[in-house]
Amino acid sequence: MKQRTLNLRIRLASLALLAGAGVAVGSAAQAEEEKGTVNLAYVEWSSEVASTNVVAAVLEQAGYDVDLTSLSAAAMFQALSTGDADAIVAAWLPTTHADYMERLGDSIEDLGPNLDGTKLGLVVPAYTDVDSIADLNDNADSFNGEIIGIDPGAGLMALTEEVVDTYDLELDLRSGSGATMTAALSSAINNEEDVVVTGWTPHWMFARFDIKYLEDPKNVYGGAEQIHTAVRQGLEDDMPEAYAILDAFEWTPEQMGEVMLMNQEDGSDPYENAKQWVEDNQDIVAEWLDS
Repeated sequence: MKQRTLNLRIRLASLALLAGAGVAVGSAAQAEEEKGTVNLAYVEWSSEVASTNVVAAVLEQAGYDVDLTSLSAAAMFQALSTGDADAIVAAWLPTTHADYMERLGDSIEDLGPNLDGTKLGLVVPAYTDVDSIADLNDNADSFNGEIIGIDPGAGLMALTEEVVDTYDLELDLRSGSGATMTAALSSAINNEEDVVVTGWTPHWMFARFDIKYLEDPKNVYGGAEQIHTAVRQGLEDDMPEAYAILDAFEWTPEQMGEVMLMNQEDGSDPYENAKQWVEDNQDIVAEWLDS
């Protein structure tokens, strides 16, 4: 994105120099540059890769430069609280990221949900006989005595550690990443083996595989969550138009799923896919821009 920004500025500057009566062109270039750069932070979850790139494409359509930074969940919230990041569209509330919001909430502004209808839990292949977390210990050997998790800083992992303690599970929680988790799930299904992984909705794996959530009778994971947009304090004053677009951004799990599936194609580029989705859905994008 930085390279495209540099090329754009060079072209605009050249036009301003070449035009004898180039006041209008020069003014347009100045206005373009004055919009500035929006720094978006995100975690490497398929859902957040999809949403963050879509928001980046929309902000660019509105004339902003955009920088994207992939961080752990803890670092993402810290960057937002210090102003190193301007915004995130990846705050899972009220449960997953509650600790971060409680600790850093005074320096962060919550703009509310951008997606409703999320879910967290432990996921197994549909053919697995186990249906409840409470029954995992009796079948620990079938799962090689482990739960395949994601990055250790994720709120989902903290909740799963609580699940292990609450249910007194004899399975070890293994950290990794979203990619290693889905790779383990895919490998097990291809070999018709049992596996239990940390999962969440929306996620492309529910469209790709026949899988199910394990029941959580003690409700440790809680009910449905929402994904919120959060911005640094002062963004509304510094970039009111970008703030308004971020505040208006809202879509459905089905729309997010379209982008996530595009991102799973071999050799695909999440940013290019986001731009294509934005181009194909200008009626939806217009509602965010009209704000």
